[in-house]
Amino acid sequence: MKTIDYIPTSKIERATKLVQTGAKIGVNYIKYYGEKMVNSDLTRDKLNVDNAEDIYEGLSSLKGSALKVAQMLSMDKSFLPQAYVEKFSLSQFSVPPLSGPLVLKTFKANFGKTPYEIFDEFNANSVNAASIGQVHLAVKDNKKLAVKIQYPGVANSISSDLALVKPMAIRMFNLQGKDSDKYFKEVEDKLIEETNYLLELEQSVEVVKACKKIENLAFPEYYPEFSSEKIITMDWMNGVHLSEFTKSNTNQQTADIIGQALWDFYMYQIHVLKKVHADPHPGNFLVNKKNELVALDFGCMKKIPNDFYVPYFELIDRKVINDPKIFNTKLFELEILRSDDSQEEITYFTEMFHDLLSLFTKPFQEESFDFSDETFFENIAKLGERFSKDTNLRKMNGNRGSKHFIYMNRTFFGLYNLMFDLKAKIVVNQYQKYIS
Repeated sequence: MKTIDYIPTSKIERATKLVQTGAKIGVNYIKYYGEKMVNSDLTRDKLNVDNAEDIYEGLSSLKGSALKVAQMLSMDKSFLPQAYVEKFSLSQFSVPPLSGPLVLKTFKANFGKTPYEIFDEFNANSVNAASIGQVHLAVKDNKKLAVKIQYPGVANSISSDLALVKPMAIRMFNLQGKDSDKYFKEVEDKLIEETNYLLELEQSVEVVKACKKIENLAFPEYYPEFSSEKIITMDWMNGVHLSEFTKSNTNQQTADIIGQALWDFYMYQIHVLKKVHADPHPGNFLVNKKNELVALDFGCMKKIPNDFYVPYFELIDRKVINDPKIFNTKLFELEILRSDDSQEEITYFTEMFHDLLSLFTKPFQEESFDFSDETFFENIAKLGERFSKDTNLRKMNGNRGSKHFIYMNRTFFGLYNLMFDLKAKIVVNQYQKYIS
């Protein structure tokens, strides 16, 4: 894979790159409609492939929050065309890395030394590269280490990147008024946190200490003396990415063990720590030779305030969902319904969220749940398709829900997809045995 010697960091440079990407997409559409005139049976498959390729290439050169958007979209398997899912999923752990000289420059800026002066051995070629940083293999005192290096300029470009994306997001989600700013601020604050590797180090140590008692779950040890705001060093963990494991595994018992560990890990964080690893994509998990799940990368941790946690999880209860009065109260508490809504909007969104929650909370309705249930995921996809085609939805104010929904929904959506890939059957409340 070719390496990158330079990342655009100024607002003008990054805006220009996005405009160039937009122009390529425009050309793709012109080609598509030209061919469609000749061949009326032509599908949009090739158009989707070409657009996904051009968007991914443009975002890959920018890195940072722009590429993080693609990573988040790749988790949306039910709503995006497959070409986008496949291409954007590469942003999880396989994008063009920084060149060797740029890596050395980053070390010099953070430690005043090259990595060769700090470690006994250091491989300047990255092992994998993602949206905010890339990982290198190093050795110190005969111990293999993973050294994650943040891309230059990423932290400083977050606000300007989101400002460029904001108009498109407002149109996509039909957001109205200044009230929509809270959603963009939530994303911006989280992305800024992800670029602070000292905060990630602190969060990582905290999660490992709290969750290491969970069976079939493993974590790296972290090394503050070899870490800084832009570089973080941890144990090198052997294993295959979860996505590779799910493609090759044929042992249902092993899938259930890994799935249970993953589920317990998330339920324990959510219900006990009230703080959750809100980036559940395959690139953040390995499966080792002991068939343990190895959890990596705690840069994106979402705190769950109690005034959101309580009504959010009360909606798991089927009795609450099916009691119109209590259900209405919870929707207002979670800002799904608003005091300035018209009667039409109240009726529409009450029915919409009743259908959504009746389906999405199914895994919590029984003692165990089988995530190989294709009907469950087909129904999720059908529901997404139904709402995407609903012209009434475009007329409604899209500012729906507490800002905390953004990362909580991302967490559950990603977790459900990983569980489906594993085809695991799990005991829903087993995490409670770890509460002392």
